[in-house]
Amino acid sequence: MENSGNVLVATGPHDGDNLSIAGGIYRILVSGKQTNGAFAVIEMSVPAGGGPGPHAHAGFQESFYVIEGEVEVKTEETTFTATKGAFVNIPLGGMVHCFKNKSANLAKLLCTVVPAGLEEMFMEIGKPVKAGEYIAPQPIDEETLKKFTAIAEKYGQKLFPPNYLG
Repeated sequence: MENSGNVLVATGPHDGDNLSIAGGIYRILVSGKQTNGAFAVIEMSVPAGGGPGPHAHAGFQESFYVIEGEVEVKTEETTFTATKGAFVNIPLGGMVHCFKNKSANLAKLLCTVVPAGLEEMFMEIGKPVKAGEYIAPQPIDEETLKKFTAIAEKYGQKLFPPNYLG
């Protein structure tokens, strides 16, 4: 029996699904569907002030490599400013974390998720956009928050209040 995942995956510089999420663009470079669920890689373009609030996902290991710009990464134990060339690993187990672009410039991150699955959540939450098309984040009302929380939980993610990490 042939392994259906034993094929080259090549994503061009303008290929992949581009999704608007919280004012940024998440581009799926390789999905779990292409790696038999082993991992997914997402390019995250995070504008000034952007980034996800505190969250945890016990069943996923998530790592970030900063391609350009900088983000502040927070956990319950530490705060780290990740600049161009920095690497951050969020281990399995559900560490509460968040990151925010506190600079005035765009930050670009390469995010790898092991095993795959979080990219499916991004596909469900995000709005498809063209490459380079940014949509300002919309205020989140109670109904939208409930919807996002339910989707996040469906994919093994827990959301925390914005001020949870101080």
